[in-house]
Amino acid sequence: MGIYVSVRGWLECDEKQLAAIREVIAAHDEGFYSGGWGFPAKPFNWISYVFYGGDIRHLSVDWFLGQLAAIARIPASDEDNDRVRGLFFASHEQDGLSEWQVRDGQVLVSAGDDRYRYLDE
Repeated sequence: MGIYVSVRGWLECDEKQLAAIREVIAAHDEGFYSGGWGFPAKPFNWISYVFYGGDIRHLSVDWFLGQLAAIARIPASDEDNDRVRGLFFASHEQDGLSEWQVRDGQVLVSAGDDRYRYLDE
């Protein structure tokens, strides 16, 4: 059956970055796990949120982190210089919880905080 990782989280971006995020996801579309992405029906206000939720095989974690890394590299698109940022939690069936922070043009991976262990139960 395999080992699975439950991935859930979100990205924050502006409208121009949202279009670039869609392009990155389309370029990395493998036909199955890409279906876990959710986009706003239509942008409103100044921030858009993009969500992901899904259980993926642990062998696909590198594929997903590759997408996040490409998304993290999307440049700021206005005078505020805000980059895409976000937070994801990944619960590995054997290795437990990890936290993936998307910020400053990169993805930072660390052990999950004990406060979020309830997500693994």
